[in-house]
Amino acid sequence: MLKRLLSHVPPSSRSFSLSAHAPISLFQRRLSPSPLRRSLASISAADLRFGQPVYETHPHVLKAGELTPGISALEYAQRRSKLAAKLPKNSIAIVAATDIKYRSNSTFYEFRQDSDFFYLTGFNEPAALAVIGKTSDQNDHTLQLFVREKEEKAEIWEGARSGTQAAIDVFNADEAYDVTRIQDVLPRIVGNASQVYTELTQPTPGISSFTRFLYGAGPQNKAVADVLQSSKVRSLRPVVNDLRVLKSEAEIRAMRKAGQAAGRAHTKAMAKSFTLEKDLDAFLEYQLRLEGCDSAAFEPVVAGGANALSIHYVRNDDAFRHEELVLVDCGGEYGNYISDITRTWPMNGRFTGPQHDLYEAVLRCQRSCISMCRESASVTLDQLHDIAETALKDQLKQLGFDMSGGAIQTLFPHHLGHYIGIDVHDTPGYSRGNKLEAGNCVTIEPGLYIPFDDRWPKHFQGLGIRIEDSICVQQEHPYNLTAEAVKEVVDIENLRS
Repeated sequence: MLKRLLSHVPPSSRSFSLSAHAPISLFQRRLSPSPLRRSLASISAADLRFGQPVYETHPHVLKAGELTPGISALEYAQRRSKLAAKLPKNSIAIVAATDIKYRSNSTFYEFRQDSDFFYLTGFNEPAALAVIGKTSDQNDHTLQLFVREKEEKAEIWEGARSGTQAAIDVFNADEAYDVTRIQDVLPRIVGNASQVYTELTQPTPGISSFTRFLYGAGPQNKAVADVLQSSKVRSLRPVVNDLRVLKSEAEIRAMRKAGQAAGRAHTKAMAKSFTLEKDLDAFLEYQLRLEGCDSAAFEPVVAGGANALSIHYVRNDDAFRHEELVLVDCGGEYGNYISDITRTWPMNGRFTGPQHDLYEAVLRCQRSCISMCRESASVTLDQLHDIAETALKDQLKQLGFDMSGGAIQTLFPHHLGHYIGIDVHDTPGYSRGNKLEAGNCVTIEPGLYIPFDDRWPKHFQGLGIRIEDSICVQQEHPYNLTAEAVKEVVDIENLRS
C-alpha cells in the first residue's frame, strides 16, 4: 500500500521543472511503488495537461503536496484509511462522481463534483467511480479508480482529461481503469466483497451514457444493478458523514479563507448604495472572486423590503426603496469548501426605530447562541434552536407582539442552524440532535419575518431580518469564520458616515 506522500518530499529533491523540455517522471507523484505493473513514463513539462490544476501546472493555485487547494494528497489518503477502518473485513465502498448536468440541449451547467467522491479522492472530473477497500492487514486501504481515458478529439472540445495514468501517479490509485470498462470489471470487484457500502442503490436519474449504465435498463445494466441491490449492500452515507462532520485543520483553514472573503464582500456592499437587487447581486459575485473565492457557494439571496419574507428569495430582480432593509444571504466557495453569511442592513445607511428594535432582538439572540458553540457547553443544534426560540419570543413580547399559540413558529419558521463544509447543508442526514464537538462547523442564523397581518404591530409588518455566521466549534471558544462581515448597528451605520 501507499507509504510515502509527495507532501513529505521537499521540492528541491524532485525533478519537476517547468522549462519547456525538462523530462518529468510521473512516478514522482506516487506515494510509494504500486503493485500495478507499468513501464516508466516521462513527459515534457510543456505537455502536462490534466483535468484539473496540479502543482506543476498551477503553482499559483496549489502548494507543493496539495491535491486540491489547501488539502494535501496525504490528507486524502488518510480520509480513505479512516473510512476503511470503519468497514468490515473484505468489504468495499463504492462512490460515484457527479456526471455533467445539462441546462438545455448541449448547454451544460458548471460542473461540481459529488461531495463524498471529492472528499475521498480529490478527483474533480465527471464520469468517474472510486472503489475503496480494506487491506488484509486491516490498517490501510486500496483505491481503484475508473476515469475517462485521455482522448485527443474529445479533449479538443471538452478540455483536458487526467486519464488512467494520472489516476495512479497524481491521485494515488492502486489500480486505474478506463470508465468504459465498468461493466466488465465492477461486477467482479463487487462479487468478491463481503459487504458493499454505497449510495448507488438510491440513484439520481441522468441522461448520459455513464448514468444510463449505472441506473438504466439492459442486460449489463441489470447485472450490475442486481449485484448492488443484493443483501450485502449497506448505506455508505452515515459512515462518511461521521468523518466529514469533524473538520481537519486544513479544512477549517479553507473554510476560513472562504469566510473571510465573503465577509469582506458583505462589508464592502454595505458601504455602497444600490438601486437594483441585481446590481448588488453582481457586486457580491465580483467581490467574492476578487477576494480569492472560486465562486459563490450558492445562488445569493438579495431581498429588498418585503421580499425578505421569502426565505429563499433568489429572483433578485426588484428595485430598492430608500428606507427599506435589504437581506443578503451570500457565501463564498474556496477549494470546494464553503462559507455561509447573512446580513441585513438599511439601504439608506440608517435604521428606522422599528428596524433597529427588531434587528437588535435578532442580534442579541445570535450573539448568545454563538457563545454556546463550544464542546464544553455540551449542547446540540436542536437545543440551541429551542434556546433561540425562547429568546426571540421574550424579546418580541417586550416589543408588543402577541406571542400566544404558535406565533414564534410563524415569525421564525426555519431552524437556527445547519452543518457546513463541502456542502452548504453538509453531511445530509447527520442529526442536529448530536452534541456539538470540536471540529464541527455550523451556521447560527436566527431570523424574524413579520407578515402583513393585523395580528402583528403595524410598524413591524413587512420587515425580514436574518443574521448568520459560519462558526467552527472548538473546545472552549467558538471560532467565527465570517467575522469580517460587520453586524453591529453602529458599525453598519458608520460605513456610510
